[in-house]
Amino acid sequence: MSRKANVCVTLRQCGGNVEKMIRRFIKKTKKEKIVEQAKDRSYHKKPSVAKREKRRKAMRARLREERKRQRAQERRNGKKK
Repeated sequence: MSRKANVCVTLRQCGGNVEKMIRRFIKKTKKEKIVEQAKDRSYHKKPSVAKREKRRKAMRARLREERKRQRAQERRNGKKK
């Protein structure tokens, strides 16, 4: 289940701007969920609790996607709230 994350940012990619490089690195680590995995592994979690959290996250993601689709549909139809 664990995979090695390869997050690499070079100064050349960011045009020599160190602040931009740091922001880019943070975005990449968030996208790869490196910090989230470290927090999850920092203590033991019962399998039932892990399953419950996974189901809750999946439900929230589904609802978020559904709301996103509805907003896009409303924009296409020209309706306003």
